[in-house]
Amino acid sequence: MAIRQLKPETVNRIAAGEVIERPASVVKELVENAIDAGAREVEIVTAGGGLSLIRVTDDGCGMPSDDLLLAVERHATSKLREDDLFDIRTLGFRGEALPSIGSVALLSIASRPPPCRDGFEIIVERGQKSGLKPAALNPGTRVEVRELFSATPARLKFLKSERAENMATSEVVKRLAMAHPEVGFSLTTGERMGVRLPRCEATAEGLLQRLGRIMGREFMADALAIAGERDGVRIAGYAGLPTLHRPDAGQQFLFVNGRPVRDKVLVGAVRAAYGDLIPKGRHPLLALFITLDPTDVDVNVHPTKAEVRFRDGGRVRGLMIGAIQHALEAAGHRASVRGGGLTLETLARSVETGTIPPQPAAHGAAGSADRSAARHITPGLAEAMQAPFVNFETPSADTRAHDVPLAPDLLDRPLGAARAQLHETYIVSQTRNSVVIVDQHAAHERLVYERMKAMLANGGVARQGLLIPAIVEVGDDEAQVLAEREAELAELGLVLEPFGQGAVAVREVPALLGDTDVGGLVKDLAAEILSEGQGFSLRDRLEAICSRMACHGSVRAGRRLAPEEMNALLREMEATPYSGQCNHGRPTYVELKLSDIERLFGRR
Repeated sequence: MAIRQLKPETVNRIAAGEVIERPASVVKELVENAIDAGAREVEIVTAGGGLSLIRVTDDGCGMPSDDLLLAVERHATSKLREDDLFDIRTLGFRGEALPSIGSVALLSIASRPPPCRDGFEIIVERGQKSGLKPAALNPGTRVEVRELFSATPARLKFLKSERAENMATSEVVKRLAMAHPEVGFSLTTGERMGVRLPRCEATAEGLLQRLGRIMGREFMADALAIAGERDGVRIAGYAGLPTLHRPDAGQQFLFVNGRPVRDKVLVGAVRAAYGDLIPKGRHPLLALFITLDPTDVDVNVHPTKAEVRFRDGGRVRGLMIGAIQHALEAAGHRASVRGGGLTLETLARSVETGTIPPQPAAHGAAGSADRSAARHITPGLAEAMQAPFVNFETPSADTRAHDVPLAPDLLDRPLGAARAQLHETYIVSQTRNSVVIVDQHAAHERLVYERMKAMLANGGVARQGLLIPAIVEVGDDEAQVLAEREAELAELGLVLEPFGQGAVAVREVPALLGDTDVGGLVKDLAAEILSEGQGFSLRDRLEAICSRMACHGSVRAGRRLAPEEMNALLREMEATPYSGQCNHGRPTYVELKLSDIERLFGRR
């Protein structure tokens, strides 16, 4: 078959298939052009999910008549410096968007540079260009797209509902608005104002305000400032506390040189930075902005410019992980304010209806067993811990912390002074302006876990020999995987060996756990290893195994604590990073502001 040259109209439609996937793609290209033109206000209007109408109006620099004629030609752009594809400093640069849109729809562009009194308009109808004609408009540019995909009706079959297309358009606008808080945006879908984002100052505070309007006030309250720089790469933005997470990554926003991207290197860096602070299957909330020399990143990887390729991905990844982890560690014991808010909402509903709120669900991996056994627990050596939690082998004679003289300086501590223990599970403490409720098992579990991690980093976990080896029957498969990981488990302080068929003999346990339930611990570890498959490298997951051990070695729900023990727990929480969440990603305490409690009871 003979080779022939395709018609320009056909070439444009092929390009449109790569660049214009749906109405949201058109909005993205047009809004990016407006931002590149220096717009301070961008108005977007759509109808019929964007198929009937897309109109983007900006107050940018506009285009003179000569540039307007060239704007609808293929590969015509003002955004490349000397045709250098490795020095991209704008959002748009290909010069394909406008001619591609005009090849599959009715495209109208009207523009007026600020110095000029007159504007001009050009129309492209399914690839056919008209001449220039005068147009009346304010300084800036107005682009209208009607009857999208009318020249390629087959594409219409692959579009989703009008509501879904409107949501996709809204998502595009929000992402671009995050990267440019100094620009005001308004989006109207049909007869409804979907997004209204006024301009903010180009500062960290202005960025947080813009993020709060998009991601919600909850994110603003629990956001940590992220900042770092290394070898010409800078990172800035905000990341949520580990206790603020979702079942999907829909609230993770990543930007490179002001461009919203989806990049595996960056996503992996986020996952590594949060590590064991986020439960499996959950995702933190964040908006991070990477800035680096344009020559160190290739934005020409994908037609829609949604993916990038770094010249040195390891450098970017290392900076991201370090900056996020530094912010998380600096947050210390801080927990999400969401817990206190939900508690007050529950109390408010109870006051209004006169009902008693339901009992909270069991906390932690062993929570169900703890609750059911709470009435039968006899505190003993199995729950002993190292200082400052001493004498746990002896039940507390008195748990009325309010009878103990209150040291005034404790009220100024972040977690205050312990005043009571409720249901032998929750510690209630008092600060000068709030009430703090601590889950003793969850909090102590994190403390034990962090101690074990520190020991691992310093050469291994200290062991405690058993007078009589504990024989644990676990099953043939479990015994085999434990034997295969024998050396690695020894590094964690757990020394065991095969003992007949389907059993192991445990000779040493981590000293930090005291006289713990050895049988339950070994069975849980075997299940943990089997659940990950035979290809699972235990060394890569030592901290996950530590977490399981810490759960067995922590102060149980149902354990009575003396006032000194409760205050010791609070003080160690204040000094331990990440103590605001347990090993399962849930908060270890909630704080109720006194002013909110007073409003609850109508005192203010």
